[in-house]
Amino acid sequence: MKLASKAVLGLTLAAAAMAAVAVAQPRGEKEPTLEEVREATARYRDVNVALAEGYIRDPFDMCDTADMMGRPAELGAMGVHYFRPDLVGVTAPPNPRVDGNGLHTDFRKPSILIYEPQADGSMALVAVENLVFQKAWHAAGHDGPPTFQGVKWDAMADDPKTAIDEAHMFQPHYDRHVWVHRENPNGVFAQFNPNVTCKHHKGAAGHTTHAAR
Repeated sequence: MKLASKAVLGLTLAAAAMAAVAVAQPRGEKEPTLEEVREATARYRDVNVALAEGYIRDPFDMCDTADMMGRPAELGAMGVHYFRPDLVGVTAPPNPRVDGNGLHTDFRKPSILIYEPQADGSMALVAVENLVFQKAWHAAGHDGPPTFQGVKWDAMADDPKTAIDEAHMFQPHYDRHVWVHRENPNGVFAQFNPNVTCKHHKGAAGHTTHAAR
């Protein structure tokens, strides 16, 4: 992802610095089912609810697609990311990469929400996501990546030998997408969804904050 506004990013990181670092899913709690994740996050179909609870629109203002990441276009898209700075635990801006120390893994309260821009300017919730930085995760005593429903999270790190940025300007991290709000032929844990499009993405100024109808 490319930086769209240094001023917006500065405000985002300031908010993160003021927030408490989140912890992982409380010990002893049973891992939620996909249906429980869907029900727990259904209120975020109204993006205004997400904004009111502290989620911030991606300051890079990107709508991510597979071909942007050097992958086949037919894999589809992710969409626009909204994130909670406190749950991600952001500690540093792109210098050269975003860094953090959050350990949050509970998908009933995801650190990231993903929306598809609509033709009328609204945003439709399509997936939820959690992200932890590898350095912080392993420093907390974990030998391997987090898992959800028995599936390891994706390991993301930039390959300096390629022209694209596989880690989206982030330090090496683990993340997991969960497509509980839009059916995904690629699988519920896939990175991209062919049923999602970025064709209506107009940037932050071109989208309203009312829920998709």
